[in-house]
Amino acid sequence: MMVPLALLVLGALAASLAPRVLTRSSWPDREPVLALWVWQCVVAAVLMCCVLAMALSAAAAWQAVRGHVFAPAPSGVVEAYRLGAYETWAAPLAVLLACGGAWTGAMLLREIRDARLRRRHRRAELRARAPRLPGEESAEGDRLVVLEGERPDAWWLPGAAPQLVITTAALRRLRGHQLDAVLEHEQGHARARHDWLLHCADALATGFRRVPVFGAFRDQVHRLVELAADDVASRRYGRMTIALALVELNEDRGVFGPCGTPRALVPQRVQRLLAPAPRLPVGRRLRTGAVASLVPVVPLLVAFVPGLSALR
Repeated sequence: MMVPLALLVLGALAASLAPRVLTRSSWPDREPVLALWVWQCVVAAVLMCCVLAMALSAAAAWQAVRGHVFAPAPSGVVEAYRLGAYETWAAPLAVLLACGGAWTGAMLLREIRDARLRRRHRRAELRARAPRLPGEESAEGDRLVVLEGERPDAWWLPGAAPQLVITTAALRRLRGHQLDAVLEHEQGHARARHDWLLHCADALATGFRRVPVFGAFRDQVHRLVELAADDVASRRYGRMTIALALVELNEDRGVFGPCGTPRALVPQRVQRLLAPAPRLPVGRRLRTGAVASLVPVVPLLVAFVPGLSALR
């Protein structure tokens, strides 16, 4: 089989089968960090299939590209790929995949730009609602900012100087170590740089709305990062503490009653914290992580097998 076609078939199989398997499995809720790693490896493998197929198609279509792709390789390696067999349709395929790559980069840049604009807007709003008195240091240096508000809420503002913002209503509701647990939850997001992972997932899902794997990747990332941050807080302050904090912050929003939206994540998070499933055995976690790490290597093996076979 021609290598670019084999790579595209491999990428299509990964994009169609992996979301079905992962979304139907129960273990990601028990190991959200591991599940995030598996999802990233699958998406990386799909993207790598497209990149390698684009490179080989361009090498078959244009001699100049072929000289760069196979520059250090002997002539026998080039002949092993049989580039002339698909020279007629190689150019359109290479252009199509190149346009897809450019579109992916554009979507990622747009997502980063929009995120920066949203962050600037929220920081400007924060400065307006919590102005500094003359002689006080800039609010950018405060890790915790308290806002007057009747609605209990808390959120993390990422950036060079990340800040936790909490309302006075939340301070009145949170008791004991609940505030510390909320702070630890948000710091877990910041330490793991979940904002960058969310940006990448949103960019892929927005740019390729009809590709199921990218939509599933975005939905699962938004869910798993919250579960992972819950685990970070629960390891230090206990599952009951972070569960009660979630209830206190979200009870007035109707997510626990009949008025709640069916897709609300908070009830599932609270249920997971109150009735935790046992973690996977260490051996299974290691095997799953190792297998996931090898998934992006498969496209490389498919792409290099003809060349390696010619070197024997």
